[in-house]
Amino acid sequence: MNILAIETSCDDTSAAVVNERLEILSNVVSSQVDLHARFGGIVPEIASRKHVELVNPVIREALDTAGLDFADLDAVAVTNRPGLVGALLVGVSAAKALSFALHIPLIGVHHLEGHIYANFLVNPQLEFPFLCLVVSGGHTDLVMVKGHGLYEILGRTRDDAAGEAFDKTARVLGLGYPGGPVIDKLARQGNPKAVRFPRARLDDTLDFSFSGLKTAVVRHQQKNPDALSVEDVCASFQAAVVDMLVDTAMDAAARTGVKRVAIAGGVAANSGLQDRMRQASAENGLDLTCPPIKLCTDNAAMIACAAYFHILRGETNGLDLDTTASQALV
Repeated sequence: MNILAIETSCDDTSAAVVNERLEILSNVVSSQVDLHARFGGIVPEIASRKHVELVNPVIREALDTAGLDFADLDAVAVTNRPGLVGALLVGVSAAKALSFALHIPLIGVHHLEGHIYANFLVNPQLEFPFLCLVVSGGHTDLVMVKGHGLYEILGRTRDDAAGEAFDKTARVLGLGYPGGPVIDKLARQGNPKAVRFPRARLDDTLDFSFSGLKTAVVRHQQKNPDALSVEDVCASFQAAVVDMLVDTAMDAAARTGVKRVAIAGGVAANSGLQDRMRQASAENGLDLTCPPIKLCTDNAAMIACAAYFHILRGETNGLDLDTTASQALV
């Protein structure tokens, strides 16, 4: 089985081919970062127009890289929720056209489910149940994965997502967009103990809150604009984010008794988070699965992987598949 997947939920145009052995035959990603950087963030209309321009060439490149043609495809998958509606519509329209023309099944995939399934691309034998920390620009969720398609949200952010906090902090520090990679790079050169930024814990829940941390960075810079190097501020900020994410994940593992954990999403590419998760997992006797950077950020291979298990369950969609800007995983 060869599954072509399309991912256009935000500002990356991606197409990939994955087979039934969960082997990635191709995974093409065309980034719009440089296009949006001048605006300090993603401009939805620009993103949509760029997807229209790129989606067909990216699909063609994915097929060429895989050594396949349209006739070799057995199914087409696409991210249809959540995301920027205009951007999603481009990918969904392309997927519908392929499904109709090739007479192959169409599978709509939730974007966060795709991030979770990136872990199966590096560990196909990953056993249930496992706890997945999904951390991206728009989401920060702790998900108990009980089986294929069976999810329970144990905790989520009540305000800013972790990735959003990175971007806003970078803007305050004058570091440009996107903020996550540049803060991660500078943090490696700074002192994570230079500033004791707050670590929020919300009562006895497993929820997250990053808005207070963002405000603390703003106030620190207003009061002490030249007191510390930008590297020290970045390191201290990143340490606070990582502490909140890892400590809450370890707390969730202890409460549930789960012995397997995973991380997913764009922020999962952060080197500080990966290092702390490995350390904490080892200290607590937990097996950790962590996708490589290219599978943490938005990509179509993860969508194809999730779609494969939808197909096994007989879950396909018709040409009336819709797009949704905001929808929780469960």
